[in-house]
Amino acid sequence: MTTAELLLEDFDVEISNTRRTLERVPDDKPDWVPHDKSMKLGKLAMHCATMPLFGYYILEDEGMDMANSKRPHAPLVFESRELCLERLDESAAKCRAAVAAASDEDLAKLWPFSFGEHMISNVSRSKTYRLMFFNHLIHHTAQLGVYLRLNEIPVPALYGPSADEQWAPK
Repeated sequence: MTTAELLLEDFDVEISNTRRTLERVPDDKPDWVPHDKSMKLGKLAMHCATMPLFGYYILEDEGMDMANSKRPHAPLVFESRELCLERLDESAAKCRAAVAAASDEDLAKLWPFSFGEHMISNVSRSKTYRLMFFNHLIHHTAQLGVYLRLNEIPVPALYGPSADEQWAPK
């Protein structure tokens, strides 16, 4: 099994988990926050929906300097749950295609990630993908689950039962 095939097994599960969580985001609370230092609910939802683009950039680009990025960085404006889900589907499709096309050699190459002169990491593309995109997506999807709970919205069962839903493997 290739590295890309292994990554795709997890990718499909996590994109499904993110989608199931985003499907519950209410249209009428985009500015809700649990704390003054927290991200707004709508912005967090859009962050989760568009994060697969970062995975795509990791796979397609030779590196990234966040201080001088050539990639567009659109504002994370939540207009509706439906549009949020469309962004997830679009960004996930781009990322999935890039993973499927990646060779073991491509994924083993170093991927320099910096902010100007400050080097954030310079490890393999596959490790950068897992740490900076994949784990990041899982973290924020879980954070979104907390926002749902605090708004009395049923939390989906993702890795086992939630207090609101039984779990069955898909």
